[in-house]
Amino acid sequence: MQFAGQRTTLELNPIGDPVNMLIKLTPDCLPSPEAVLLTGITPQQTVLEGVTENEFCEYFQKEVVRPGTIFTGFNSIRFDDEFMRFILYRNFFDAYEWQWKDDCSRWDILDMVRMTRALRPEGIEWPYASDGKPSNRLELLTALNKLDHDAAHDALSDVRATIEVARMIRSKQPDLFEYVLKHRTKKMVASVVESGAPFVYTSGHFSSSVQHTTAVALVAKKERKDEALVFDLRFDPQPFIDMDIDDLETIWRYNPDPEALRLPVKTIKYNRCPAIAPIGVINDNASLKRLQLDMGQIEQNLKSLRNRQAEFAIKLLAMVEKKDDERERQQQQLVETPETVDARLYEDFFDPADKQLMHRLHQTDPSEIGSLQDSFHDQRLHALLPLFKARNFPKKLTSDERIEWDRFIHHKLFEGNETSALANYFKSLEVLGQTRKSKRESYLLEELLLYGQSLVPLDAA
Repeated sequence: MQFAGQRTTLELNPIGDPVNMLIKLTPDCLPSPEAVLLTGITPQQTVLEGVTENEFCEYFQKEVVRPGTIFTGFNSIRFDDEFMRFILYRNFFDAYEWQWKDDCSRWDILDMVRMTRALRPEGIEWPYASDGKPSNRLELLTALNKLDHDAAHDALSDVRATIEVARMIRSKQPDLFEYVLKHRTKKMVASVVESGAPFVYTSGHFSSSVQHTTAVALVAKKERKDEALVFDLRFDPQPFIDMDIDDLETIWRYNPDPEALRLPVKTIKYNRCPAIAPIGVINDNASLKRLQLDMGQIEQNLKSLRNRQAEFAIKLLAMVEKKDDERERQQQQLVETPETVDARLYEDFFDPADKQLMHRLHQTDPSEIGSLQDSFHDQRLHALLPLFKARNFPKKLTSDERIEWDRFIHHKLFEGNETSALANYFKSLEVLGQTRKSKRESYLLEELLLYGQSLVPLDAA
């Protein structure tokens, strides 16, 4: 519902005015009450002050995406970038080109923060959560280091705070900053991962108790993909190498039990800017103690891994291929309906003819775009087009299209009666109302209740 950004130089000095936009929430989408309580942005405000998704995407492509831009944020690769990809996809823009075309790229400040805390923490105050565990939350970092962050969870305030944190790290640890920035590209990631030497890997997949950082080594490179499987060298690889594929798959799956055996193998995706560095960056006893690493044990585990790496690689690749096949079968079982099409970005890339037609769509009068529906080869685009028109140009709907749009909304929000999306929305408001007592929270919950009630047809009220 809100997008904000600020262009800077590579020295992190702002260029021009920031972007700060609200995007209209469409009537087929319910807001997250918890998110609204954080941001303070109500759906009514977006409807009154915001632009349509299509208008935002056009602005983003023309004004924000410029040659050589590095798109970055705080946890942006796993969070913000996904929102951007999906909003572009459902509005008939290329979901990926903004991240690579014309020398554009992306990066993520969060993993650099984690790596700085793990390897070069000097000169920066590092926060802890209320439970005593290390925390790298943006609002805690800015507060402890007295950086400007006047409205946490407001997009523009968070943007400015992210710049401040990045500027602080660049000032205190310039070598680490430049190294991680340089190694954001797939080519540079591959140069470290595939070098044959063990390396340091910082990721949220590792425990905060070891600063989200460990020493790993390449086990296998996935064919036809810029991905690699790496082994956490804190662990003895022998017991895992002796397992069969089914057992490996069992311990690979998520298990909420903290005591459950886990497979110490991670997938590194080269296009996600993983925070990696040569093992030599761990150059003092303080770092070893902070990361709880025993270099003698690391070397012994690496030797054991190398002795049977080929055997282990075959098993792991077979396991991953099996899971990929399972995921593909699940996707194929999805019924091609409007209710599922919004979520189907990652099924495949669009062919050149469809991409050309997507471009043509944006040059077409909104009242005429329905005529293009049968021209698309990809069934996802065929199913998306009526939704695109209804969400962005509701006044241009024909009477038949309006009936179909109302039917779609009804199915999405009301299907299931007491277990419907709208029923669950009202239940969550009721629960939150029992614990939230401030004037601000009461006001926001009241606005959310009114918004939900506005979606209920008069004959159903």
